[in-house]
Amino acid sequence: MGVDYYKILQVDRNANDDDLKKAYRKLAMKWHPDKNPNNKKDAEAKFKQISEAYEVLSDPQKRAVFDQYGEEGLKSGIPPTAGGGGGAGGASFFPGGGDGPTVFRFNPRNADDIFSEFFGFSSQHGGMGRGGGGMGGIRGFPSSLFDSDIFGSSFGGMRESPMELHRPLKAPPIENKVPCSLEELYKGTSKKMRITREIMDASGKSLPVEEILTIDIKPGWKKGTKITFPSKGNEQPNTVPADIVFIIDEKPHDVFKREGNDLIVTQKISLAEALTGCTVHLKTLDGRSLSVPITSIVHPGYQEVIPREGMPVPKDPSRKGNLIIKFDIKFPMRLTADQKSGLKMLLGT
Repeated sequence: MGVDYYKILQVDRNANDDDLKKAYRKLAMKWHPDKNPNNKKDAEAKFKQISEAYEVLSDPQKRAVFDQYGEEGLKSGIPPTAGGGGGAGGASFFPGGGDGPTVFRFNPRNADDIFSEFFGFSSQHGGMGRGGGGMGGIRGFPSSLFDSDIFGSSFGGMRESPMELHRPLKAPPIENKVPCSLEELYKGTSKKMRITREIMDASGKSLPVEEILTIDIKPGWKKGTKITFPSKGNEQPNTVPADIVFIIDEKPHDVFKREGNDLIVTQKISLAEALTGCTVHLKTLDGRSLSVPITSIVHPGYQEVIPREGMPVPKDPSRKGNLIIKFDIKFPMRLTADQKSGLKMLLGT
C-alpha cells in the first residue's frame, strides 16, 4: 500500500486549505533538518514526506487523483479522465502507446522549494539537492530562523520573525448580509449560501469553483452577529485570500419589535377595556397561542410584563427575555349622557 498523505499531515480527509496550511507550517518547522542537527537524516526523510503530502493535498487535481487511486495511482500514471484537468506544477502528461489516452503522472517537487515559497523566502543558493540529492540547508534564510527564541516568536511571541516580516498580505474581508425573520432568530435555523470564487492550481492557473457554505444560526442571535469563513475569497498571487463574512440582518416583524432579549408588542384597547380589564391574545414566534388577562387599570404608560416569553439568550438558549405589552388606548370622540353617568359611577365621582 502507498503512503497516506492525510496521516502524514495529521489532518482528516475533509481538511480545507486553512487546515492544510496550519498542519504544514507546524510540521515543516518541526522537522526541517536545520532544526534537527542531531537527527538530520531522519528529519530530512520526514521533511520530504511532509512537503510531498502538502503538495498533493493542497492541489485540487492531485488530491482528486490521490483520493481515488492512492499514492500508487498518482505516481504510476492514470488516464486524465480520472484525475481531470491539465498539467500543473509537479504533474506531467505523457502520451500513451498508439492511439491510447494521455497519462497523468505526478513528480514530487523539491521540498526546499515548497518550504521557500510557503514562507515567502527565496532559496538562492540551493538547498536540498535536486533529483533526490542530500539536504544542504536553506542558505537563503538567516541562520537564526530556526533558533528556539525566533521559532517561538513565530507562534505567538512578542517579536516578529523574518517569516512574519515576509508573510503575504491578507486581502480585506468580503461582507454579505443575511436577512433573517424574527421567527428564524427565535428558533434558530440553517441557511446555505452558494459562492463562486477563483482558486489557483500549483502552476498558478486560476480556476473558478462553486462552494456551498452552511450558516448555522443559533437561537437568540442578534442583528449584526458575524459568521466568518476564513480565506474563502479569491486566491491571488502573493496574497492570502480574503475571509468571507456573513452579517445577520433582522427583518421587520408585523407584530413584535425586539429590544435586546425582550419582545415588545403594542395592543390597541378601548377606554372601557382600559378601565374594566380585558384579555390580550397573541401568537408567539414559535406558534403557540398566548392569552394574557389584564386586570389592572391601564393608564398612559402602563406596561404588562410576561417573564420568559421574549427572545432566547444567545449564550444560554434555556433562558429568555421578557414579553412586554404596551397599550394604545382609543379614547372616544364623544360620550352619551348614560356613558358619562356610568363613567362617573365607575370613578366614584
